[in-house]
Amino acid sequence: MKLGFIGCGNMAQAMIKGIIANEILKPEEIFASDAYKPSLEMAHTMYGITVAENNAEVVQNTDIIFLAVKPYLYEELAKEIKDMVKPHQIIVTIAPGKTIAWMAELLGENTKIVRSMPNTPSMVGEGMTGVCHSSNVTKEEIDEVCRIMRGFGRVEIVPEYLMDVVVAVSSSSPAYVFMFIEAMADAASADGMTREQAYQFAAQAVYGSAKMILETHKHPGQLKDMVCQPGGTTLEAIRVLESHKLRSSIFEAMKACVVHAKKM
Repeated sequence: MKLGFIGCGNMAQAMIKGIIANEILKPEEIFASDAYKPSLEMAHTMYGITVAENNAEVVQNTDIIFLAVKPYLYEELAKEIKDMVKPHQIIVTIAPGKTIAWMAELLGENTKIVRSMPNTPSMVGEGMTGVCHSSNVTKEEIDEVCRIMRGFGRVEIVPEYLMDVVVAVSSSSPAYVFMFIEAMADAASADGMTREQAYQFAAQAVYGSAKMILETHKHPGQLKDMVCQPGGTTLEAIRVLESHKLRSSIFEAMKACVVHAKKM
């Protein structure tokens, strides 16, 4: 099985890194093309993948093809490769707002399409990817796509109508979390902690808290209550967060994200 990437920027290289590091595929089984040649050279040097001269070479030599370009380039790219795609090949998108029906209209209704939405933590092997697929993709085929994606994180299959929600809760959300960590570190630094230590304490607290949810399977509210002692410091901090409508702000931000994703 050969894997192709059209576009070899940060996200594609994060995927490639994880796929090779976890021995999902060998470097020589991965082909990539990119208009920006330095990205290709970097990927070849770091991971040993096959550098393709153009997009056509990727399509001609692979079975599963990730379209890892900017969303605004999808229509042009689809028109370029339409007549090259073979019946057995699977096209995997990673762009928000690009529906399966929209891609099928461009590539042909019989094209096997997997719509996915990864996130930037894929760069450190802790990605979260939402996946849905066209009806002509078999169980064996989607299982293989998911197996590849598990090389750089967790994968969940969702109905397509939830893909815009995946954008808000997973793809865009690292930015919210980074802002939260930055704010905590700023406050710690204001009280005398070095910037380096502040980021380490804040980031590890967020990482550990997330791991507790995933490994204990307890409700976040239950885990929160475990930290909150009657009359304690944590409840006082939560009182202030609630007075500034932290949860409401996050809710509204994510709703806005979903609305914008639907327009893309």
